[in-house]
Amino acid sequence: MQLPREVIVGKGTLNRIPEVIKRLGLSGKALVMSDEKCFGVAGKTVYDFLEDAGLEADVLLVKTMSMTDVLGVEDKIKELKPQVLFGVGGGTIIDAAKVSSGSQGVPFISVPTTVSHDGIASPLASIKGSNKPYSIMAQAPLAIIADTDIISQAPWRLVVSGCGDTVAKFTAVKDWKLAHQENNEYYGEYSASLALMSAKLVNQNANLIVPGNDEGLRILLEALISCGVAMSIAGSSRPCSGSEHLFSHALDLISSNHAMHGEQVGVGSILIAFLYGSNWQRIKKTLEQIGAPTTAYELGVKEMDVVKALEAAPKIRPERYTILHKLNLNFDACETVAKATGII
Repeated sequence: MQLPREVIVGKGTLNRIPEVIKRLGLSGKALVMSDEKCFGVAGKTVYDFLEDAGLEADVLLVKTMSMTDVLGVEDKIKELKPQVLFGVGGGTIIDAAKVSSGSQGVPFISVPTTVSHDGIASPLASIKGSNKPYSIMAQAPLAIIADTDIISQAPWRLVVSGCGDTVAKFTAVKDWKLAHQENNEYYGEYSASLALMSAKLVNQNANLIVPGNDEGLRILLEALISCGVAMSIAGSSRPCSGSEHLFSHALDLISSNHAMHGEQVGVGSILIAFLYGSNWQRIKKTLEQIGAPTTAYELGVKEMDVVKALEAAPKIRPERYTILHKLNLNFDACETVAKATGII
């Protein structure tokens, strides 16, 4: 069970980097990994604070983050031998940081510049070019330093995506419980409750999650971090990723014009909640309130691609039992569900 030792969320929290380094007893070399844009937004500040704290800091700027790039980062870690890696950027940078640092036995600190999904604190990562379209186990961050002044500068669509990824926990937990009841799969009540609490937090405070409201942004950040902790406790993505995520992965494979991950799983959670006979209207209303897509048109995909993705979803991970595996819906049934929920 890997859990962060420090979680600092709020305005201007980057200036607390020196005290975090001191409390964690870090010394020697540090490597700051970012891309050019995120380095300008936050990475340079992180680098300066590391120097002020007495660490010998190096910078690694990346342009893309495929599996090949991750292997390149691993080579750089072997060459520089840092005692800690700072991942400064969005979900892609942080995922690459946790995979590369984990494979080299180096702790990493998560410094998110966006809140587009729950990878901020989770031990799992999704890397383009790997042989799996879903997340793989890596390592959880040693610490998380989330500065809302920095994150608020990101496009609003990234916040919307983060909300979609959070409300998806309503259906992910249902799938996990179903797998426990029917296949005797391990089910952790505590981690499931933590994931559900995160979804409820966003659902109940959707009116606060608006541009310029620091309180709403903080609520979303804390919810996403709690989701990451839930996965660390469970030892898998089960409490946070169910058939709604399989739908999103299938849509990625079917349509080249796919939307953001969190936007797609939000729509997926509407479809899956309908199949469970639960309150899919509540999920849809919350997503509409924060400006998230709730139709195929708003996702920017063809209506039939949504239907195809729902039908193909259980084939993405045959071993991960969900309601889609139980029902084994054909194309016509998937189309009926998509129409009934207003997705198409």
